[in-house]
Amino acid sequence: MTDEVRYGEFVAVVRHGYVAELRLDRPKAMNAVSLELARGVAAATFALAADADVRAVVLTSSAERAFCVGADLKERNAMSDDDMRRQRPTSRACYTGVLELPMPAIAAVHGFALGGGYEIALSCDVIVADSTAVVGLPEVTVGVIPGGGGTQLLPRRVGAARAAELVFTGRRVEAAEARELGLVDDLVPAGEARTAALALGARIAGNSPVGVRAAKRAMRLGYGKDLPAGLDLEDAAWRTTAFSGDRAEGVRAFNEKRKPSWPGV
Repeated sequence: MTDEVRYGEFVAVVRHGYVAELRLDRPKAMNAVSLELARGVAAATFALAADADVRAVVLTSSAERAFCVGADLKERNAMSDDDMRRQRPTSRACYTGVLELPMPAIAAVHGFALGGGYEIALSCDVIVADSTAVVGLPEVTVGVIPGGGGTQLLPRRVGAARAAELVFTGRRVEAAEARELGLVDDLVPAGEARTAALALGARIAGNSPVGVRAAKRAMRLGYGKDLPAGLDLEDAAWRTTAFSGDRAEGVRAFNEKRKPSWPGV
């Protein structure tokens, strides 16, 4: 493990070998998404996306009772309409930065993951939650909509009708029901989300980075397209891997009955 790198006041990245832990670090506000925190997430994900040595990213929280409680409504309350318009690109960059990471991203959720906090988790590929988790998109209860990707990402997870019920009511969903509905993927005992998510990240990082990135790209870009278009995207991703150094090393290691040493190209 290497020393942490700070991205502004409220975001830190720590490397665990090929796994990068992106930690939301505004515990006194339960990681409410202020402009400063949003800038930090955007900057951190921009740097991680460009780092060929990072094979998986795990998003964690330093707050005791929450992953992230969503937008900083105290900060928002002091903004004029013009302020709101000016801050919107910064806010969007926070969520799209996570969503567009080229390597797999895993959210380690404990406690509250509400509004923008749950949208950060939705922007990841896998959500690992512990038994204290409470998730939801309550934006309509304060007069807005899920604006960090929630209206698009939640239906892709749970289907249009279920997403509509959750968004229109704004209700909070506790861990067991969240797992049952597919709002989270893995459910672990209280206090174990971070450990489980880092272990999953390490398992992913043991596979071909070229293959994993290509598979993520094909799945993300192909979702929602008609089957022929999706298969064309898959074929392009296959060509990326088939003539790569990773493919050659993987076949060689299999035949030599040893663990691959991935070149990552």
